[in-house]
Amino acid sequence: MAVQATQPTAHSKSFLPHHLQCPLRSPIVSYSCKQLKTTARSNRKNWLSFGCRASSEDDDYLIDAPVSAGDGFSFTGGKYSDESNPADEWFKQGKIVKAFPVLGSKEKAKDPIFGLTMGTSSQTKADVFRWFCIESGNTNNPSVLLVHGFPSQAYSYRKLLPILSKKYHAMAFDWIGFGFSDKPQPGYGFNYTLDEYVSSFESLIEGLVHDKFSLVVQGYFAPVVVKYASKHPQKLNHLVLLNPPLTAKHADLPSSLSIFSNFLLGEIFSQDPLRASDKALTSAGPYKMKEDDAMVYRRPYLTSGSSGFALNAISRAMKKELKNYVEEMRRILGNNSWEVPTTVCWGQRDRWLSYDGVDSFIRETNIRLIELPMAGHHVQEDSGEELGQLIYDIVGRKICP
Repeated sequence: MAVQATQPTAHSKSFLPHHLQCPLRSPIVSYSCKQLKTTARSNRKNWLSFGCRASSEDDDYLIDAPVSAGDGFSFTGGKYSDESNPADEWFKQGKIVKAFPVLGSKEKAKDPIFGLTMGTSSQTKADVFRWFCIESGNTNNPSVLLVHGFPSQAYSYRKLLPILSKKYHAMAFDWIGFGFSDKPQPGYGFNYTLDEYVSSFESLIEGLVHDKFSLVVQGYFAPVVVKYASKHPQKLNHLVLLNPPLTAKHADLPSSLSIFSNFLLGEIFSQDPLRASDKALTSAGPYKMKEDDAMVYRRPYLTSGSSGFALNAISRAMKKELKNYVEEMRRILGNNSWEVPTTVCWGQRDRWLSYDGVDSFIRETNIRLIELPMAGHHVQEDSGEELGQLIYDIVGRKICP
């Protein structure tokens, strides 16, 4: 599946409504439907422009739809001024690429709670999914692909990109269902199974990277990436795993994530931006989230209910399928025939994954282990600059076994 990339243009519809382009000043502000619709109409001409369009002009699928085309579960996001905010700035640095065909029927997506038809922002078409990608550095240099964990975004690697771009072509992306990538309603084109994530990742790589490259992946998406790596070892120079689930106990999601998989309660909690982004990220270690960073992570949940339903779906899939994937990852990495140079970077203050059993497993393999005493589960957030330099050295073959 070839990847198509588009850059921001000055004349296309925006993915970011104007009323959502400003700093968050208070947690919740109530508006009447009439006020919201009036605001959306008056600001429509001033939306940010980002050129990724569906094939039909009359049925455009927007990643973040305006209030007038919302899905019935959207948040207003609090009170905003007319100033730009960090989410806008981050979004403008990226591009949209197309990869992995939309599967399933063409029926209108419905919400899982009441069965009501969702709005434009939650509908997909028989086309190709769109991924939000960030890249930095010379494209002629060796490529390093940074893969975020669950739940997170490509934004988590913002501190690493400037460091890696000095010598490499560094790239990061948002998984389907996260950040600024497409968020199809479960059951209408993408079901968020781990097998689908492997296949979609494979499709993305086919068009995004043409030469051998290095892979960096964090957290619960590590088993997905390792499975891909086991199918295409000839494509990889190095594999770096950041706090991956390596033991049998790691297959159980922490309570702050498993809550999203609960029947009905999961659907409700996943629609809470503070619980879905702030709490989920800060409960994993010593990470102290700054307000500017929190605004980027909250944005998808403030804009549309689709992000919450995607979070609910992947939580259920992880709870059901993670055990088998962890066991398979252990078999792959522990096999004597595994030849991809692999390094595990472990934040010692991880509150989700215990270090017990990690060192003993690694000692029985050819994997390198690097410990980061001050970092938690989200290593790239807690020790971004330090980790960036470590990866810079690892993929440059400066660290010996």
